[in-house]
Amino acid sequence: MSGLRVVPTWRHGQERLYVCHTDGRNVAWYDRDAGRVNLLSDDRREDVLDALGPFLTGPVTVGPPPVPTPAELARLTLHPDDDLAPNRPGEALQIALDRDPAAPHRLRPDPRRRALAAELAVGEALDELEGAGWHALHSVPLPGGDRLHHLVIGPGGLFAVHSLYARKQRVLVADPMVTVGRREPSPLLRRVRSVADRASYALTAEVHPVLALFGPSKVSVEPPPREVRVLQDTDVSSLARTGGVLKPADVEALHAMARARGTWGRV
Repeated sequence: MSGLRVVPTWRHGQERLYVCHTDGRNVAWYDRDAGRVNLLSDDRREDVLDALGPFLTGPVTVGPPPVPTPAELARLTLHPDDDLAPNRPGEALQIALDRDPAAPHRLRPDPRRRALAAELAVGEALDELEGAGWHALHSVPLPGGDRLHHLVIGPGGLFAVHSLYARKQRVLVADPMVTVGRREPSPLLRRVRSVADRASYALTAEVHPVLALFGPSKVSVEPPPREVRVLQDTDVSSLARTGGVLKPADVEALHAMARARGTWGRV
């Protein structure tokens, strides 16, 4: 027995198969689309190919990663359970709904499903920024049971994005209060700022707070809130139009740091 196992991961519809030691350290990965097996150490070549045998489709190229970056190597040292990059938008809510689904004859819609719809819409819009030099992480867990809905890192800086369901409802933002429809006002902007501050502390870099509203019929902001940017889910791509703050190497280094679960254990 080689002691290696294969761990499949999915990101934006693309599959990669990682070959890991029993302790979780990666030794290789198979990029099915590129038809390439990337080895971190050539002395495990035969063991890696044996482990991947049932998964290989067609001819493949085997060799070291083509010009690996420091960020890529840092990511490969993560145990799969410690890597937050594969998290789907709304990951925590989806897990909660799978474990504890709402009663089938509930009179009112489960609020978790509405929150999930907001995180999915905002998260998918943020994922579309990936090709423009940006990275998006979703459902980042924080100590105490809180979480960061979305973290976006790119040339324009870092943004902690909080999604809020407001479909076909009016939204009034009067710092720090946010009122959705006929619901009671909530000091939501305090939480949005607090989560961004915790992210800044964890990453030792400035993280800007953003409130992303899903599907509102009308938005009133009186006056513009301090530091917090308020956007609709259809406008979150505007974050990519900011630039000139971070160099590509800084973006990759911060992304590698942010995707490690251990980064968030001290905030």
